[in-house]
Order: sequence, then structure tokens, then C-alpha cells
Amino acid sequence: MIEAHKEKISKEAVDEWFAMWETQERAIHEAHHNRDKAVKALMEQAIVHYEQFIQNASNTTDALQVSETYEVLPINGMERLQFVKTRPGQYACYRQLDELFIETKKRCARLRLKK
Repeated sequence: MIEAHKEKISKEAVDEWFAMWETQERAIHEAHHNRDKAVKALMEQAIVHYEQFIQNASNTTDALQVSETYEVLPINGMERLQFVKTRPGQYACYRQLDELFIETKKRCARLRLKK
């Protein structure tokens, strides 16, 4: 298991990361509502944002590995992320990514209390 980096999951760091997601989420929601084809590109940017946080918050400099377990990821997080990456233009993937962001934020809060 790749453990979380305590300083990188501070409340301030997580809030800043999540605020960026909220901005992206509004744009993605609007694009889905308008059936805009740009939603795929917006989702791909959000996926990169999510992956960068997981990598940064973990004690590793390597790219995310499907075979690894990351302490900051929620239950089945890697499998769910792979699902989102396969079809980023679908609404179900957008909802799943939103849940991953929310659950990761909560997990970071629990890890801060634990460490």
C-alpha cells in the first residue's frame, strides 16, 4: 500500500484541490445539460486533476499504477477511476467521478484524524 503524505492531505490542500473540482464540475454539468460534445475534453481534464492529486498526496513520484493500492483512494477507487477513463463523455462516468472526488475528500479528512 502506498501511504498518504500527511502534509499533502492537509485541510487547506484538500480544500484547494476540491475547489478546483467544483469549478470543473459546474462546467461539466452544464456541458452535459446542453449535450455539448466538449464534455469529453472537460472530463479528461478533470480526470487528470484527480490523478495528479492522488499521486501528489501519496508517498510516491511514480505515475498511478492500477496494480497498486493507494491509501487516499476510496473503496474500489482504482476500478472506478478506470471505468471513468474508458468512457469520459458519458453522464454515468461524470457522476462516478463526482463521487470519487467527494469520497476522496472525506477519506483525506479521516486520514488526517488517524495520523
